[in-house]
Amino acid sequence: MKLGVITEPEGENRVAIVPNSIPKLNKVGFEVLVESGAGTSSNYSDAEFESKGASVTSRGDALSADILVTIHMPDSSQLKRGQVIACVADPFRHPERVRECIDSSITLLSMDMIPRRLSRAQSMDFNSSQDNLAGYKAVLMGAAHIGKSIPMMTTSAGTVKPAKFVIMGSGVAGLQAIATAKRLGAIVFASDVRKSAAEQIESVGGRFIEVEGMDDFEDESGYAKPLTPEFIQKVNDTVCEVAKDADVIVTTARIFGRPAPITIPADAVSSFKSGAVIVDMNADVGGNCELTEAGQIVMHNDVTIVGIENLPGTIASTASMLYSNNLTNFVTSLMIDGEFTMSMEDDVLVGADEGSDFHVPGMGGVLICSEGAIHPKQSRLSEVVE
Repeated sequence: MKLGVITEPEGENRVAIVPNSIPKLNKVGFEVLVESGAGTSSNYSDAEFESKGASVTSRGDALSADILVTIHMPDSSQLKRGQVIACVADPFRHPERVRECIDSSITLLSMDMIPRRLSRAQSMDFNSSQDNLAGYKAVLMGAAHIGKSIPMMTTSAGTVKPAKFVIMGSGVAGLQAIATAKRLGAIVFASDVRKSAAEQIESVGGRFIEVEGMDDFEDESGYAKPLTPEFIQKVNDTVCEVAKDADVIVTTARIFGRPAPITIPADAVSSFKSGAVIVDMNADVGGNCELTEAGQIVMHNDVTIVGIENLPGTIASTASMLYSNNLTNFVTSLMIDGEFTMSMEDDVLVGADEGSDFHVPGMGGVLICSEGAIHPKQSRLSEVVE
């Protein structure tokens, strides 16, 4: 079976498959076709792909493969009827992509729908692998934009106090941000609406910011639940008070399929100290800071707000390697005796049954649509598309 890898759109430096994944794909029966230059921006050459067993070819040949693996979903006009595509489709924010696939009888496998609590799917979990890198890079960006050192230093000229970081949200990205800031020598405070996160925050060196009346606002999939406006206000007020004298504030709060919640209102920014830096990790979905401008680094009242949209893409070589591992583990699991097989009993593909620990109501798994229809377990998505 032919598997195609193409150059991603302008501005995306990652590539979906890296050379070291080729032997594993070949071993289970995939013939890998890589568009010439697809890995250049992430420092993987055509020669490396060929040396590992891939065929370097034209974009047209790669696009015509039986299964296409990408990061961003290609324009539907580039796809062929009956094709399988594995990518990050973000279907709840872009239902038109699902509709186009249905109309063209394209099987859409959306990697951002991996059931993260299913143990077998953890090695395929795109969200975790890329969020980890994003949390790391957010701290480095914050450190690069402040005009002071991070760790405590004792010198003959005097003692330098450590920088103070505040991390808003402590999921995968947040925990990595806490750990990275701590390794740099900062004093780190962190918040989360999930009370269970306190132990995790402290385990990587952070100090938990507790909000009065906090409960464990976590859904079955491990994501934060939507909160009431009143409690959001209380969280914002409490954490922003702690952040008033912080040097770097990193925001990580993201709700699956919804706009990013505002965790730093505009009026809070004016209370932050001069020279502070806000790194907003969710600029691509509206931003956690009310003053964030997507894709921009801006100043408000001497506070720098970093709104870079694709943080993993700024570490393209590592990010590509991890995503390639996720994709390779996923697609090779579907190759049975040399045949690409999508079983409706596969919990990774279609989600678990009602009542299972892994079930997310109306969400299902990675398989979004095939044979011209949305999978029955995707009831929430059906409503969005219709």
